[in-house]
Amino acid sequence: MKPFAQRHDFLICIDSDGCAFDTMEIKWKECFIPEIIHIWHLQAVSKYARYAAEFVNLYSRDRGTNRFPGLVRTFDLLREWPEVQRRGARIPEVEPLRAWAARERKLGNPALHAEVQRTGDPVLAQALAWSEAANCRIAAMAHGVPPFPWVRESLEAASQWADLMVCSAAQGEALRREWEEHGLAAYMAAAAGQEDGTKAEQIAAAMQGRYEAGRVLMIGDALGDWRAAKSNGVRFFPINPGAEDASWEAFHHTVANQFHDATYTAECEAAFLKRFESCLPAEPWWSSGQKCPPVPTRTESS
Repeated sequence: MKPFAQRHDFLICIDSDGCAFDTMEIKWKECFIPEIIHIWHLQAVSKYARYAAEFVNLYSRDRGTNRFPGLVRTFDLLREWPEVQRRGARIPEVEPLRAWAARERKLGNPALHAEVQRTGDPVLAQALAWSEAANCRIAAMAHGVPPFPWVRESLEAASQWADLMVCSAAQGEALRREWEEHGLAAYMAAAAGQEDGTKAEQIAAAMQGRYEAGRVLMIGDALGDWRAAKSNGVRFFPINPGAEDASWEAFHHTVANQFHDATYTAECEAAFLKRFESCLPAEPWWSSGQKCPPVPTRTESS
């Protein structure tokens, strides 16, 4: 993350995919998941691979996790799924990727490429090929997707009294392209992506010696965003999956002013967090015997 000049006493960190932009669905359903099936040879159980990857990365408490731990989790779920077992499909064993993702702090292609060069491990090489192929799809397909309603208005207003920073697990180049495409980069003091470490590390680096914890807010659409905020002792405001428009409207009209006036208390945050957690199940729908996935709904309430 490039150093940036502090202009204000407040810092607001904002996730990108699924939070500021409605890009989670197109990136996962049209880019990452097709390449999981292709690169990892899961054609025999493609339906189940899609269900598992969508649950992990879009519709569960793992939503928003880095792509590499998310891939490992997807394979774990597939391996345990009775329907998949009955089809005799070979689900990839990716222990080298699991171990690397557990110890590496900058979970991006550059770090993985270096590890492949160092070890020559074929599983890591396959994971890198998948990630690079998905990035190519994203560059070709994931454009023209505007920010959620009320994002632009929120950034424009908050930038008058707070420094704003993109805090994301996405690839840095994709972040730059998307934020510039829609004219939002001008509001941001900095942008941090997967190459800059975890979101918790990104927030810590931005705060260091500059912002008091009580004047820092993280806005995100995943529990990992909340954990990143909590680890730094700062406030969190959730963008509820399925109610993004209403969430941003609430931030623009109410929560931003509360945060600025130091009235966005722990109790306020807890009320929003309770509603947020109810949107993200811990267990997959098939574990309870359901035969078909629930239809994702978009609600009007934040």
